[in-house]
Amino acid sequence: MSCFSELPSGFTLHYTDAVPSGAVHGCVVFIHGSGPGASGMSNFHANIEAFQNAGYRVLVPDLPGYGLSDKPTDVQYTLDYFVGIMHEWLDALQLNSYHLVGNSLGGAIAIGMSLDRPKAVSSLILMASGGIESRETYFNMPGIQAMVKYPMGSPEFTRDVLATLLTQLVFDPVHVTEQLVDQRWATLQTQNATVLATMAIPDLTERLNDIACPVLSFWGREDRFCPVSGAEKLFNACQNVRSIKLSQCGHWVMVEYPDVFNRECLAFLENRA
Repeated sequence: MSCFSELPSGFTLHYTDAVPSGAVHGCVVFIHGSGPGASGMSNFHANIEAFQNAGYRVLVPDLPGYGLSDKPTDVQYTLDYFVGIMHEWLDALQLNSYHLVGNSLGGAIAIGMSLDRPKAVSSLILMASGGIESRETYFNMPGIQAMVKYPMGSPEFTRDVLATLLTQLVFDPVHVTEQLVDQRWATLQTQNATVLATMAIPDLTERLNDIACPVLSFWGREDRFCPVSGAEKLFNACQNVRSIKLSQCGHWVMVEYPDVFNRECLAFLENRA
């Protein structure tokens, strides 16, 4: 079900709310990554049903500046800003316990939320998480270099350009379907450059050991956005962590290997129950 939440701060956040038909075993919040035309559904369309069928309430928000959520031009899109909006939204839903699933930027936000409210976050599932390298390291990655060549809203940023850029996210371009390109292109028409121009995500490496909850980490060997060395950082620093690496896989583990991702995540969550 598609929903809109008007928060006390005046921000309107769009999200998908998928509730199981039977008993609810817990709540899982999926937090998407950055990029042109990004949204919750474009990241996690292949995962929601499996979690819902397993008895979890699934919440998939569009982050500020993305999807159908508000896209203010008078804010700085810092990690604290994203984390604050997510907490405000979950407070409005009166949720005080949940599992967080984050990809890329969404991984950094999930880490930030778990550090900010450790008692609320039951577990973390991270796919090629951001927020654990320097800005310079990320901007040296070939996928990010390709993305920043085309300023959001510029005439040369055509649908064909978007389709080509999306292939940077995967090992096998077969996963960049016409439906996905159409979805991202439609969202891109409503975006503005502020979200990428002002985004500031710190390197949280030195705080990874402070994560109190269990962590499941996924990484694709052929990731062109977040170096696979990040998987080792999480594995070596977190107190309770399991790490899964996949060959022939890019930045989108949950899209390229949805069956593996869904199965491993649900087994991990079952052990947390």
